Amino acid sequence: MFDILMYVYETYWHPEACPELGQLSRKLSAAGFETEEISDALDWLRGLEQSVAGSYTVGTPSENSIRLYAAQELDCLGVDAVGYLNFLESAGTLKPHLREIVVERALATGIKQLPLEQLKTIVLMVFWRLDEEPDALILDELFVEADDRVVH
Repeated sequence: MFDILMYVYETYWHPEACPELGQLSRKLSAAGFETEEISDALDWLRGLEQSVAGSYTVGTPSENSIRLYAAQELDCLGVDAVGYLNFLESAGTLKPHLREIVVERALATGIKQLPLEQLKTIVLMVFWRLDEEPDALILDELFVEADDRVVH
């Protein structure tokens, strides 16, 4: 499913450019993706649409506020992913209501201990669906694996 999500992100830079789900399904099939993977990805994208449509803007949290994760969320995300979400939030890139969409979409995968690279794909897809692009450094952080980074 994550290969399809990245394919959609890279092929359709803006969500308006993405065809409706029936046509997208045919295009993904023609690109060689498996039917079950396509179905899972389209279900996930439908859920993303619903999450974005139902999202609301949360007020600015105070300096002393913290996000406590439920046991189910921690089981799915793991310590690295929670730390990464905290990093994105502290950098001002991921607002609280977007973090909640990311957490909800991570849980929707049904994966226990979601790998960090897959969480990054979810973050990218949330930004993509909102037609927002994080700044270049954060975008680089979302695309490039830590092991492949060149230290200057």
